[in-house]
Amino acid sequence: MFSRSLYVALGRALGAAALLSAFSGAARADSTLDRIRQRHTITIGVILSGPPFGSLDPATQKPVGFNVDLANDVAKRLGVDVELTPVQPSNRVQFLQQGKVDALIANMELTTERAEILSYAPTPFESIGGALIARKDSGIKSWADLRGKPVCVSQGSNYTKPLATEYGAQVKAFRGQPESLLALRGNNCVAAVHVAPTLRMLVARNPDWKDYATPLPTDLIPSPAVIWVRKGETDTQAALDRIVQDWHRSGWLLDVERKNGMTPSQAVLDLHAKLKAQRT
Repeated sequence: MFSRSLYVALGRALGAAALLSAFSGAARADSTLDRIRQRHTITIGVILSGPPFGSLDPATQKPVGFNVDLANDVAKRLGVDVELTPVQPSNRVQFLQQGKVDALIANMELTTERAEILSYAPTPFESIGGALIARKDSGIKSWADLRGKPVCVSQGSNYTKPLATEYGAQVKAFRGQPESLLALRGNNCVAAVHVAPTLRMLVARNPDWKDYATPLPTDLIPSPAVIWVRKGETDTQAALDRIVQDWHRSGWLLDVERKNGMTPSQAVLDLHAKLKAQRT
């Protein structure tokens, strides 16, 4: 079950998508989409910190995962090749702003602060919150139990603010999820908070984590997951949003989530039904 505020946010995103579609033709063209077509390649930043979102296939050493599948399909639908660039939470915004990547599909949910410095395809492709991982004997039974305790996160995580301000945790930020989880195993923190699908898959499938659990029934601030572009790049924004809407409309997105071991959220199921019904 998702909060009313989340559905409001998704509704606003769809409204923004409609406005973007209506006015994109009149908007001043941005150069990124032209460059993508001229060089016949789109460069997309992805995080390869573990399944289901992104990791290296041990057999091929090639990137695989949900975000990788999305990036590959973006390129396919634009009729260009894709260049996947690994990023970290600590550098993903800089990579986009500095032009090292054309877009981000990198576990970066929509927040007011991020939307002030970047643009994004308004239609979300998922709703993702944070889960807490801790030792099974930690005694943590609610988010409130974190008050005054050290909690590991990634640098740039949108979970930092609610953990500190709402729950009084002593937040310790690390370069990325692997470093944060290593710190947890080294007893530098009593818990770590990262995207829920990754942590739940970790404790369910990886025997190295048999002494750990994701004990809390609710996720931290479930938020729309979107594709990010540089501020003001309306042509690129509109082109990517049309792709995301078609993912929902066709049911392709649901299939890709399930292929990667994910359970589509109710918000995504609702978007699929809404956009499918609008098909003419």
